[in-house]
Amino acid sequence: MSISIIGRSIAESATLKLNETFAILKAKGEPVIHLGGGEPKSKTPIDAITNFTGLINSGEVRYAPVDGTVEMKQAIIRYTEEFYGRKVTPQNVIASSGAKQAIMVALQTILNPQDEVIYPAPYWVSYPEMVKLCGAIPVPVFAEDGTFYPSMLDIERHFTSYTKAIMLNSPNNPSGAVYSEEFIANIVEFCEKKGIYLIMDDIYHRLVFEGKKVPNVYDYAKDHTENSKIIVVNSVSKQYAMTGFRIGWAVANKKLIEVMANIQGHQTSGTSVLLQKAAAGAINGIQSSVDSLRETLENNRRVMLQQLNAFDGLHVTPPDGTFYTFVDFSKYDKNSTRLSKFLLDKVRVLTMPGVEFGMDGYLRLSYCGSIKDIIKGIERIKWAIDPNSPNELYIGERKLVRDWI
Repeated sequence: MSISIIGRSIAESATLKLNETFAILKAKGEPVIHLGGGEPKSKTPIDAITNFTGLINSGEVRYAPVDGTVEMKQAIIRYTEEFYGRKVTPQNVIASSGAKQAIMVALQTILNPQDEVIYPAPYWVSYPEMVKLCGAIPVPVFAEDGTFYPSMLDIERHFTSYTKAIMLNSPNNPSGAVYSEEFIANIVEFCEKKGIYLIMDDIYHRLVFEGKKVPNVYDYAKDHTENSKIIVVNSVSKQYAMTGFRIGWAVANKKLIEVMANIQGHQTSGTSVLLQKAAAGAINGIQSSVDSLRETLENNRRVMLQQLNAFDGLHVTPPDGTFYTFVDFSKYDKNSTRLSKFLLDKVRVLTMPGVEFGMDGYLRLSYCGSIKDIIKGIERIKWAIDPNSPNELYIGERKLVRDWI
């Protein structure tokens, strides 16, 4: 069978595959705990549901404009002014089927084959594959000091004549790192000086802890004209716990949005009017659900860090935001894929292997589930790999005897 070069180069999404594995095990009645999840357990905001049901009850559910409904665009404009202090026009925004599609059509709009895109490691699993889908070259940047916070010098060392864009996700998935004001300011200045694009993946920017604030990229830009090469991406998935609605958006210069809309029009057409209706309801509605989610996550984070600190030899960097912590398990196994599979096989705890995020020896653990799952899940992990743990463990009525340490 003949498969394209690009098709052969694209790896399966590890996170989606593991989610599928979890669903199969759960359906079989296995006592599996999901510590790899990327979706909050909160309910959809009532304003989103009200908007959605109002339209569906009308029976008038038609095609949407390719770049978004009027209501959705106005919601994005309002959101951008409220959280970024920037006034934009309808021609500066596009609504897409999730932040993933917004990023994808942005990359397809700006990249040529052999162009390069720089992004810090660890990184979201889809970044390198999305760049490769454009025939371009992904360039991950690792902090020289071994942290999750690269320096400007780390970035500059990877810049070449082929560099077309820098892509940042802050707070970062998987590490939860929030990049500093100085770093963002330097990145903006660098991109403007070099004439390259800056893509800001901001989908977690309201889910930050301990009073931290995510730097606003526009505060450091000198070019506020339609020549600006800043692209800001967001969605309702994380902050409003609306992962299944698949609504995201991008804000950029008018020409860029026009081309992005052209591409999207041939890919999927406009995203569902029903889902946009719900998303607009969430953005325009009461925001207490976001505050409540952030408070829940901050408490869950505290519990997970307490549990992890009971291990010997783990290196844990407290996350600034998101609902993940990226933990160095290399003392126990430097091969994160093997370790993740081992934990799922032996104690039915699903984790995400760090190699998929660019750093082997790490596991991404999520604390967006219940406190019970966090405590029980970490307890099982500790029992499976810590030689100082008791030799027996009960999972429900099932007695496990450890015979591998």
